[in-house]
Amino acid sequence: MIDTNKKKEAKQNFDQYLQDGLIKKEKNETARQMYIKNAEQSLNLAEECMNSALRPYLWVVVISYYSMFYIANAVLLQLGYKTGSKVVHKVTSDALIVLVMDKIRKGLLEEYEDTKEDALEIASIKSEEIIEFYSMEMGKRSRFQYNMTETIQEQKANTSLKRAREFMLEMKKLLPEFKRGEL
Repeated sequence: MIDTNKKKEAKQNFDQYLQDGLIKKEKNETARQMYIKNAEQSLNLAEECMNSALRPYLWVVVISYYSMFYIANAVLLQLGYKTGSKVVHKVTSDALIVLVMDKIRKGLLEEYEDTKEDALEIASIKSEEIIEFYSMEMGKRSRFQYNMTETIQEQKANTSLKRAREFMLEMKKLLPEFKRGEL
């Protein structure tokens, strides 16, 4: 779960990133479309790698993470924010918490309308979980060890791919060309 302190820290960081020019108010449709294309290609490639006889589990983790990174940046551009080239992964992570998490929560509330009594709690937990997937995969990508047994690598790769699929599904709901329920 993303605790209150993490949310406050992300907001402070985001404000500083704006001041420092690490993220800027900008619309760039060409870049947004490129991010969507890269996200979809990365997720497809991760799935192909997972099904490959070569078992390149490290690359499943890396490519799954990058599918999330690309779609996250497409959503940020949709919201009018363009990340720079420095500490871009951390900037993206904090921007997701500040700009996107509540939008996912609202979308999930709409989807869970039939369970109104539990919808707020479920949507809050789920939206935080989806945003947290990004941080988890960012961390896993950077510390994936080569001396892990193949079974552990496979389990971690499967988890990465599952998270990337779910993250992609939720992020696409925030983009106009992907209508709810028609992904």
